[in-house]
Amino acid sequence: MRGYFYGYYYKCQSETQTIALIAATHGDGKERSSSLQVITDDGAWVAEFPKEAYFQKGSLIKIGKNRFSRRGVKVDVDTEELSIQGSLKFGPITPLNYDIMGPFAMIPFMECRHMVGSVEHLVNGKLIVNGEEFVFENAKGYWEGDTGRSFPKEYLWTQSFLEDGGSLMLSVADIPFPGFRFTGVIGFVYWQGKEYRIATYLGAKAREICDGGAVITQGNCTLKVKLIEAAGKALRAPVSGSMVRTIRESATCKASYEFWIGDRQVFHVVTDQATFEYEYPQ
Repeated sequence: MRGYFYGYYYKCQSETQTIALIAATHGDGKERSSSLQVITDDGAWVAEFPKEAYFQKGSLIKIGKNRFSRRGVKVDVDTEELSIQGSLKFGPITPLNYDIMGPFAMIPFMECRHMVGSVEHLVNGKLIVNGEEFVFENAKGYWEGDTGRSFPKEYLWTQSFLEDGGSLMLSVADIPFPGFRFTGVIGFVYWQGKEYRIATYLGAKAREICDGGAVITQGNCTLKVKLIEAAGKALRAPVSGSMVRTIRESATCKASYEFWIGDRQVFHVVTDQATFEYEYPQ
């Protein structure tokens, strides 16, 4: 069996607290295992499980006593490093109009495939993480996932909720293809009930990737994202199915987002509640 991984990311954010849970299973062709990673503003932790602990059917995922689905999560972990208990309920999810991968979803040998389960939904409930309470009352949630063998060698990923309702996500990555490599773009802006899809298969191009940011153009649309103040915590990421790579994610950080249609600036948001990963050379 070749190396593989399946990882699903559940972000929950109130005005004062952010937590993300990553439920995953992975294998390098010889050894297989499962894991739950937890990231907050104060730290990141991982709980490891045997391969048999992982079960998935559609959007329902079970890892030991832990449950994850489109309706919410229930967690119960108690290890030397991580103690987390509690449950969260998700309100109606907001799916994309169609698969974020577009026609690339049909290509069998992609190194990594992305999915977006919900661009925005309500979160209610409480988690206790190493003694700290995370209470969510009509808070915001986001749900996505990745499958494949490895994370891209170089990439930018960011997600943020928008002030007057809405959400955005952008991923820019080095993509290996038979015989060559290219910079791939996938993302969306969900603004005032309308989805704006941004993707290589629609003509999106990364005009600039540097200094923690990127400028993306697609037709008459321009999206600019910029990491202003990082607060990165270490997470594990797959290389040929083995969780041996360390990446850094800022669960909550300061970032800037600009979205233009032609000469009209749709919004310019500077927020201290962005989530950001920047794995390009600084």
